[in-house]
Amino acid sequence: MRVLDVAAVSAWSAACVHSLSVLRPAIDGINVYPVADSDTGSNLLFTMTAARDALAGAEPEDTAEALSAFAKGAVAAAKGNSGVIMSQVIRGIAESAATRDLDGPGLAEALGLADQAATGAVSRPVAGTILTVLHTVAAAVRGATGSLEEVAATAASVAAEALEETPKQLPVLAVAGVVDAGARGLVAVLDALSGVISGGATEPEHPLEVHHNHATETPTAWEVMYLLDGVDEERLPGLRKTLSGLGDSVTVAGDGAGGFAVHVHCADIGAALEAGIELGRPRKVRVEPLITPTPVEVGGGIDRSVVAVVHGGPLAELLRAEGGAVLSVPPGVSPTVEEMLGLINEAAGHHVTVLPGGKRLTEAADAAAGHAMAADRDVVVIPCVSPVQVLAALAVHDPDRRTNDDVVAMAEAAAATRRGELRIAQEESLTWVGRAQAGDVVGLVDGEVVLIEPAPASETNLVAAAVSVLNRMLALGGELVTVLTGVDAPVRLPGELADQLRLEHPEIELTSYAGGQSDAVLLMGVE
Repeated sequence: MRVLDVAAVSAWSAACVHSLSVLRPAIDGINVYPVADSDTGSNLLFTMTAARDALAGAEPEDTAEALSAFAKGAVAAAKGNSGVIMSQVIRGIAESAATRDLDGPGLAEALGLADQAATGAVSRPVAGTILTVLHTVAAAVRGATGSLEEVAATAASVAAEALEETPKQLPVLAVAGVVDAGARGLVAVLDALSGVISGGATEPEHPLEVHHNHATETPTAWEVMYLLDGVDEERLPGLRKTLSGLGDSVTVAGDGAGGFAVHVHCADIGAALEAGIELGRPRKVRVEPLITPTPVEVGGGIDRSVVAVVHGGPLAELLRAEGGAVLSVPPGVSPTVEEMLGLINEAAGHHVTVLPGGKRLTEAADAAAGHAMAADRDVVVIPCVSPVQVLAALAVHDPDRRTNDDVVAMAEAAAATRRGELRIAQEESLTWVGRAQAGDVVGLVDGEVVLIEPAPASETNLVAAAVSVLNRMLALGGELVTVLTGVDAPVRLPGELADQLRLEHPEIELTSYAGGQSDAVLLMGVE
């Protein structure tokens, strides 16, 4: 049974450096901010070179010790978001080697731990990046029973295939016509591992076409990096939250020995450092300017995007099916600044229109639109207080229309959509139309209670209440009714409502979707 030994680890470290040095100009050339750092190839090469040198100076006695030295060197010297993530890949493999031999099944398990370590270090994982490729690899080899050579070859092959899919998973990559730069570096590292194990070539495969970003703008944001010692790990979530409020690309990565590498893209250098000082002892502080070229005109001709932020998974999937980027947040939770910045900055084009499906979501979008990390984007937030207004705005969106005219059309459609709701009262309350008891069906129009249907909230009562609310809304006119069902809505409710509405308003077109909201049984919009 062949296992990964000290000599193979040493050879792998050298092969990684060689491959990344060859690919560095091409990897740097495919960067599209903010998916990766402005010099991903250089950052990866710097990180892996330092890791190789740390391994060479450690004189390890076994594989676990060799990989541990390799990982600690990578974490300590990690440069850029990509370097931090790659250090966690090595760390995951090293932690697996501490408990078992790295034969075929052992390497498969190690790649799973690498996936967990890298994903856990990132505050907000993004689809279509190095993390997606790593997750695909871990899933592909999970439970593998083949030889070390077979598992390594599978990992490299799957990574290359997953890399080709990244432009389909992130709009900014599709517009620029490139793959994810950090993911390309991961493919090189896994190719090198496979080559060392098989005794074959370790030269990088899949040559890349260089797409240079000619950025001359004065930087308005900064990449802040430092090592942090003496930290109570229970306080790390608070650090991530603080950094997420300052910017994006937040990673807090451990070396497995109590040290952490901190990374953030932000506009306030001092605040990023103060966040670390409050928890421990920052050292080896590095600050570099971020030039933020807008990923436009590289390909596709797209100069703008429409994105949405909503509550409810089914609603988010519905909106994604329309081709836009969507951020789904749990009910009752406001998105973080980093989440909103990610939604805005990962969209294609210079102009970004944000459709937030609620009052609190609108407030979060407004805060992110004025953030320094979004200063290179022209961001317009169309205020919406209900998801039905988001659907109405998207229905009139026309990418061929002039940008300003399109924004006005969407804003008018959202504002003109009357909104109704059916909720189940959770406790006794006094409303404009009387006292509601717990369990009663409460109907609202544009935020005002207009109806109370006594409990129980049966299918019959819900249909009657919905028709009553819609009759009030349609009294002022309307042609199209959109209904979003909540998680507690009876399965037959949309059909029963459609039958009843067809009898009373045959001229009205009704469309129903699963919204997945938990705070309302039904959301209704009249256009």
